[in-house]
Amino acid sequence: MSRIGKKPVAVPSGVTASVDGQVVNVKGPKGAISLVLHGDVAAKVENAEIKVDPRVDTKRARAMWGTYRSLLANVMTGVTKGFERRLEINGVGYRAALQGKNLQVQLGYSHDIVYPIPEGITIAVPKPTEVVVTGIDGQKVGHVAAVIRGFRKPEPYKGKGVKYAGEYIFRKEGKKK
Repeated sequence: MSRIGKKPVAVPSGVTASVDGQVVNVKGPKGAISLVLHGDVAAKVENAEIKVDPRVDTKRARAMWGTYRSLLANVMTGVTKGFERRLEINGVGYRAALQGKNLQVQLGYSHDIVYPIPEGITIAVPKPTEVVVTGIDGQKVGHVAAVIRGFRKPEPYKGKGVKYAGEYIFRKEGKKK
């Protein structure tokens, strides 16, 4: 039995949720998201809650039960509060700037990296060494932050590169004489 799947997902005030077959549509103050459920689970809305149940009693259905309950909870969080990832840029001459609908990043390469901002994602650059990725889809926000971090991952000797805010970089000692 899934202990997470048993819990119903609360629908906060100001949010409307509807189930149409295997598609759950959620609309809130920040936007709207639709989630397509796996064939092994079913959802229903009752008393301002969404309940997810397995259709059959198989190992896969039980696994999908908890997974899709968590995904629904993330959808609720996304349409009410939204998701945010902060990135820090460390290194001499390393910086970021917004250029229309693109993020321009200088990371010590012979060229600037121009990253087109995907639909549904907002990127802010409060300081040249800080990038804030926000949006209502947690998976998409995390993916965009990972792509930006992947342009130059932090290296272990001086810590130069792009890292998540609060991320600990394991540092190594340099070579000795």
